[in-house]
Amino acid sequence: MNMQQGAERADAILQETLAAVRPELKWNHGPASDAGCTKGVAGAATGTGSAKRIITVMTIVSEQRRGALLGVIERDWKGRGYKIKGVRNDAEVPAVYAETPDGYILTVKVGGKGQFFLESATPCLTDSSVQQPTSKPNTPDRSGEFPQRPDVQDDFWSATTPPAAGS
Repeated sequence: MNMQQGAERADAILQETLAAVRPELKWNHGPASDAGCTKGVAGAATGTGSAKRIITVMTIVSEQRRGALLGVIERDWKGRGYKIKGVRNDAEVPAVYAETPDGYILTVKVGGKGQFFLESATPCLTDSSVQQPTSKPNTPDRSGEFPQRPDVQDDFWSATTPPAAGS
């Protein structure tokens, strides 16, 4: 598999993750990147590389609902057979880290002002050029400085009360 094919798989993993969240989150692409993989102390090139994709959640997720959203994503990943590699239980910037059976590294994290990010990075794959993601965001393009802060209110995710049990 080459880096472009891997980036497409990374995009698909992120789309599957978004599809598991109800009500639907509004989102946009974050900056995509790729880099060569190196080996050894001298950082010798290996002819392989890795691609990274980022989804920026534009839905405002209240402090009271952040744990619920992290839980939905963690359960989805576990249900897909992904291994949870770590959880950062920080009140301000929590995160969940996972790995797929085929070596993709996944992260859902909360950044400044409650901003949610989903990330997927490929394992080292055959070096190739990598195109931008082709999945269409469900919010208008927000090109410019990263990150664009969430600005979409949602009756459920933006609510300032804890979710009811079983939600």
